[in-house]
Amino acid sequence: MRKRLEKSFHRFVDCEHKLDGEVLKAIDDAQIDILVDLAGHTHNARLSLFAASPAPIVVNYLGFAGTLGSGELADYIIADPIVLPDQNSEFFDEKVVRLPGSFMPRDNRVGTIDDAAPDRADHDLRQEWTVFCCFNNAYKINPAVFGSWMNILKSVDQSVLWLSDVGEIAKSNLRKEAKGRGVDPDRLVFARRVASSSEHLGRHRLADLFLDTLPYNAHTTASDALWAGLPVVTHIGNSFAGRVAASLLSAVGLPELITRTRAEYEALAIELALDKQKLADIRGRLQGNHLTASLFDAALYARRLETAYEAMYQRHQAGLPPDISMFKRGDDEDDGRSHLMVRRANS
Repeated sequence: MRKRLEKSFHRFVDCEHKLDGEVLKAIDDAQIDILVDLAGHTHNARLSLFAASPAPIVVNYLGFAGTLGSGELADYIIADPIVLPDQNSEFFDEKVVRLPGSFMPRDNRVGTIDDAAPDRADHDLRQEWTVFCCFNNAYKINPAVFGSWMNILKSVDQSVLWLSDVGEIAKSNLRKEAKGRGVDPDRLVFARRVASSSEHLGRHRLADLFLDTLPYNAHTTASDALWAGLPVVTHIGNSFAGRVAASLLSAVGLPELITRTRAEYEALAIELALDKQKLADIRGRLQGNHLTASLFDAALYARRLETAYEAMYQRHQAGLPPDISMFKRGDDEDDGRSHLMVRRANS
């Protein structure tokens, strides 16, 4: 991935070991007009750089699912109408740019999924099992989510929950909690680590249904599942971080997999597990949408993002403060430009 990134830009400057002053000078020397923060409040972030107003326009994008909490750190945030609806704008210090479809890009290169047909036996899964999976990090699993999962397992015979490798302490705790909720701990299966991301994507085909988490949804993890052809059932929340899977499902044409209560979430997962034909139909639609859904159209996504950046810059050139609004016209069959409107006057 790093090699791909290095080749994709006219210039690539590694700033990991540079002091803040050196990075700020590199930004100034490059005459950067739009500086994009891909980290936000995450590990190894360099927010002090952004507090120094290092570029005419600063954008909070992708890496942190929420506001940075200060208009001095970013002028804009890239979102979409689902992850950040109008009524939530007041909680964000950045001006909100809502892209059509989903704000989250998807690598749609052919070859990103291992072509070799995976075998359940190689992953400690039996052919007769109904396999629910969630490859989220352990910190996204809480008592409410886990309780829903256990209710689902108790309602579907010969079903298991396939989880990522979360460490021995977490495994022990989860098995103990399952037993306490009346579920055989052996119905929790922990995925082994694999050699490549393509192999990891390929093994999604062994599962029947991906179960999302709340209040922090699967983000890249949900996108991976959908790209691999695995349906995702989500419970939409109130925050940006709790609405990402709903954004992805809408952009891939499967809004019926978005639930709004815990009871709906459990009921839908159980219904799909027991109705094999309905689940097969959904998988078929997901597979068919690979060629048409905006979520998997990287070129269209890039045009839309470029249009947003152009609109920000035009506003700056006109001497106007950051402010941008979106409108939706027609469907997703466009060049990406019909969806952006720049306010030319202060309101």
